[in-house]
Formats: sequence, C-alpha cells, structure tokens
Amino acid sequence: MRTVGVEEELLLVDRESGEPRALSSAVLARAARDTEESSGAEKQADDYREPGEETFERELHGEQLEFATQPRTSMDDLAEEVTRWRGDAARHAGDVGGAVAALATSPLPVSPSVNAGSRFQWMEEQFGLTTQEQLTCGCHVHVSVDSDEEGVAVIDRIRSWLPVLLALSANSPFWQGNDSLYSSYRSRVWGRWPMAGPTEIFGSAARYEEQVEEMVATGVLRDRGMVYFDARLSHRYPTVEIRVADVCLEATSTVLIATLARALVETAARDWRADRPPLSHGVASLRLAAWRAARSGPDGTLLHPTTMRPAPGDEVVRSLVDHVRDALEDSGDLDRVRGTTEGLLKHGNGARVQRDLLRRTGSLREVVAECVRRTRPA
Repeated sequence: MRTVGVEEELLLVDRESGEPRALSSAVLARAARDTEESSGAEKQADDYREPGEETFERELHGEQLEFATQPRTSMDDLAEEVTRWRGDAARHAGDVGGAVAALATSPLPVSPSVNAGSRFQWMEEQFGLTTQEQLTCGCHVHVSVDSDEEGVAVIDRIRSWLPVLLALSANSPFWQGNDSLYSSYRSRVWGRWPMAGPTEIFGSAARYEEQVEEMVATGVLRDRGMVYFDARLSHRYPTVEIRVADVCLEATSTVLIATLARALVETAARDWRADRPPLSHGVASLRLAAWRAARSGPDGTLLHPTTMRPAPGDEVVRSLVDHVRDALEDSGDLDRVRGTTEGLLKHGNGARVQRDLLRRTGSLREVVAECVRRTRPA
C-alpha cells in the first residue's frame, strides 16, 4: 500500500487577542528544549520521529509553524499523528504566551514579518510585496510512487481533480479583517507566485525534468524547491507532493484530504498502467476550475473535472469519491471517506464554520478563539 505523509502549516496567534504573533523562533526553541529534556528511553520509544529528524520547522513568516508527519499506510495512524503534533504545537506555543490555530489566513489584520535566513531574505528581495503578503497556511500531502516516470504519469492524470480537494479543504474566507467573498482566499494569494499553479501534460519524466530545469535556469527561482506546481515530484522524497489544500480546521478533514489524495494517486497509476490517457484539459481551464473551487467551496457551483462544465458542488465531490472508489475499497478507506465527506458537506468546511461563527458572535476575535480551541485536541 502506498504511504502518505502530511505537512501542515499552523498560524501562531496571541493567546489573548487572537492577533498573529511572530513566535516561531520561540516555539521552536521550546520544542527543542522539550526534546532534550526527554529521556533517552522515551526518545527510543517514540515511533513518530526518526532519529535526528525534527518535527517542527520554521516557515517564511514568523507567524507560522510547520510540522510534518512520518509516512503512514494506516489512516488511523496518520490521524493519531496529526492530532499529536497539533497538540504539541499548541502546548509549545502556550509556553511562550501564544496559541496555534489551523487557519489558512488570519481573520484579523496583520503585518507579517519575514523570518531571518538567506533563503527567506532572497525571496523578499526578489518578489517584494508578494513575499510580504504570503502569510498563508497550507496542507501538503506526500504520496509514495515507485519511480519518477510513474510520478509524472500520476501528475498528468490528477490535474483536473485537484480543485475538488481545494474546495473541500477551503478554510480562508477572511483577509485583513474583511470577508474576501472566497472560501479559499489563501489559494488566490498563493497564486501570485509566478511558479505556482496547474501544469501542462508532461507525458514523461524527461519532459518534466526539462521543464523544471528551464524554470530554474531563468533565475526567477532560486532552486528546484521553489517549483510550486499544484502537484510535483518531491525534490526530497520518492513521492508526488499535492500542494493545493488549505490547512484544514479539523484534523478529520486533513485525514480526508490525505486519503483522497492517496486514492487519486493510486487510481491515476492504474490508469497509466492500463494505457488510459489523461484528460486533455488545458491549463487555462484548470485555472478557472481552481478559481471556482476557491470562490465557492463545495457549497456552490464547481467545474466538473471530466467536462469542465458547471455542476453542483456536492455532486462534484461525490464524483471524486466515485472516481477513486476502487482504490478506496482496496485500502479499506471507502466507508471512512464516505462518512467524513457527507459530514463535511452537511456541516461545512472551515470557511463555512468561520462565517457561521462570525454571524453568531459578531467578532473576528471570537472566530479565532474558537478555531484555536478546535485546533488543540481535547
């Protein structure tokens, strides 16, 4: 069975006001001290962390914290680990006067601070205001592949389905204190990077590598790590990395996105082995599908991945589940996915929850406070 791992970016906020705070260095120092204080026996017994590997990492802005899970085959294990690291992140942030919120953008106004470091400083100099305004928190899913050739074949075949994952995960309706009218405004901000977005059909690993080399050679990108395709070959792991999702408010939604991502990869690999060609939609249509998903989430109209024609969002979401049904059955995840999907369609994704909270409380600070509570496991 293919392994799947998740990288989640969390928003660091003031414990009292809910405003974003540049606490990443303090939180990382607290996490490092906590690790050092653990006994050797406890470290050896910890099956969540490989020897010498850190769980938490700094991101572009000081108001962000990222963690990464280990590769998992069991979705129960993945759910346990996501919940664990969210809890540890909350504990470490609390130790330095902060809190963490699984929010893809800050509901409250913020002037983000770019972290120190040559890479981040280079980005700030190269991209200016685009870098300054990138305080956004995403969720990246890594799914194992057998080879680069298989990986590129997968990327070619999942392109039109990725906006559905974006719609399900959408968790960023507010921007600088205002309702953006989008479900995922994060994705619109992220799209300002010139190297981000959907891709053409590559057709082969050789063509993929040629495209990446051409992009790096322009000098606009610092290195391969800045190839921000919606789905790419990881430059560090033998995986396809799917990068379209907002960080999800609920850990159960994160696991849903990861489960669907693995099923999409497996379905695409089977289609490739069976010589079934990818859908031929152009990049322009894929951009429109992504815009529609960001605007509406699953509550409105989406573009159907097979036809690129408007369809009700819930119908498109169920089409995705049907598309990957065989892979879900084989991994034992079909009932979980159906149940979680129907629950999300009924109760709403993070964007709907945030707007409902604002209607009930009239306060974006209260929205943040409730999202902090939902992020930290009971």
